[in-house]
Amino acid sequence: MTRDLSHEPPSQDTIDALVRIVGEAHAIRDEAAMAPYLVEWRDRYRGKAALVLRPGTTQQVAAILERANATRTAIVPQGGNTGLVGGQIPFESGHEVVVSLERLARVRDIDLASNTMTVEAGLVLALAQQVAASAGRLFPLSLASEGSCQIGGVLATNAGGMAVLAYGNARDLTLGLEVVLADGRVWNGLKALRKDNSGYDLKDLIIGSEGTLGIITAAVLRLFPKPVERVTCMTGLTALETAPVFFARALEQAGPALTAFEIMPRIGLEFVLRHGSSVRDPFPSAYPWYALFELTSPRQGEALPRLAETVLGDGVEAGEIGGAVVASSLAQGEELWRLRELMSEVQKHEGGSIKHDIAVPVARVPEFVARANQLVELMIPGARPVPFGHLGDGNIHYNVSQPPGMDRAIFLSFWEALNAAVYEIVLDLGGSISAEHGIGRLKRDLLPHAKQPLELELMRKIKAVFDPNGILNPGKLL
Repeated sequence: MTRDLSHEPPSQDTIDALVRIVGEAHAIRDEAAMAPYLVEWRDRYRGKAALVLRPGTTQQVAAILERANATRTAIVPQGGNTGLVGGQIPFESGHEVVVSLERLARVRDIDLASNTMTVEAGLVLALAQQVAASAGRLFPLSLASEGSCQIGGVLATNAGGMAVLAYGNARDLTLGLEVVLADGRVWNGLKALRKDNSGYDLKDLIIGSEGTLGIITAAVLRLFPKPVERVTCMTGLTALETAPVFFARALEQAGPALTAFEIMPRIGLEFVLRHGSSVRDPFPSAYPWYALFELTSPRQGEALPRLAETVLGDGVEAGEIGGAVVASSLAQGEELWRLRELMSEVQKHEGGSIKHDIAVPVARVPEFVARANQLVELMIPGARPVPFGHLGDGNIHYNVSQPPGMDRAIFLSFWEALNAAVYEIVLDLGGSISAEHGIGRLKRDLLPHAKQPLELELMRKIKAVFDPNGILNPGKLL
């Protein structure tokens, strides 16, 4: 997918001026050295750039954007380059400048009384989790890519992950932002307030805007009491149709102690067992579907094991679930979670995979999967759907692996057509074509089918106010 950009390539004077801002050591001009910044991990999108800049301060980011805005130079902000919709990759023109935030990785402040920490955008998510844990707190945002994704990127895409059920997505976990606007001005919105009803919430507007309204350079993040008791359970489901019912039962009985609820199909588990390392099937016999859920508490003596037994026992009695495994240690719990966390990665070994990140009402997840599976078989006979994900918030990663023996390139040529057909089902069920990955390049041309004309008009007007010269991530999202 390409799009003609109105931006001319930066002049040599502009390039030299941008390099002076960060210094030669932090500017990359060599094509080979730029390569890791110009391709995403699935190799679906590759681009070119006039330059890659690695600023080390907010002031340097501001100086870059001030110069870029004056010269109409297109800028592509980039975090850990783990995005799944191509929003962080430049186009093929070579006219754009990539601004990597990887050097802005300081922890500026931890306030235990307010339960907040202020961190810079380039801090890797796993390190943010570790910083919180070292202070006796929990930062609950958890993603499969947490070892390499960065705070700025997860905020720019409003990432979700496995703990949304209890803690919300990235927007819910953020109290304040520091943002460099397109013209180089810095908005210091680093407030650690849970209540601030003083007008439009610019923070929530910037989060999820995919680098098209400004570049996030720092954030105030919410912290929570660190769980001291945890019970992880995996169950075999008698049918996918029972999953929403069992989830509702678990939520009713466990309340806020239920912090995650995931579903996985048998084929996905087989992929993990076939290609993953240090994994094993926790059940002696196979089930068509599985549910993985977790109960946690910040206090000892909450009797979570007994609560888990009650939830599971009632589910068995109601015929909603079959066998169940309750982790007897943290290590066993991590083993169960590893089965879920590897679900995306192992699909690479099964050939091409056409992916969808959708959300529908929880009760309609089985209907969505049944209709989508039927559609896939009609369009690509023998293709293998691998639907899995966060049932607790209706977010399903509907991935489709190629039929065995089919040419990968031929299979992937169905990507756009299959996406469009699957999204029609999603919209018919009152869902969203992007639950947590964003729009980027992948879904940009589908957005007009998912949004009302008035919504798109307002979005374009907002973009024009924040970035009148269109230099920030042009051709993405809108």
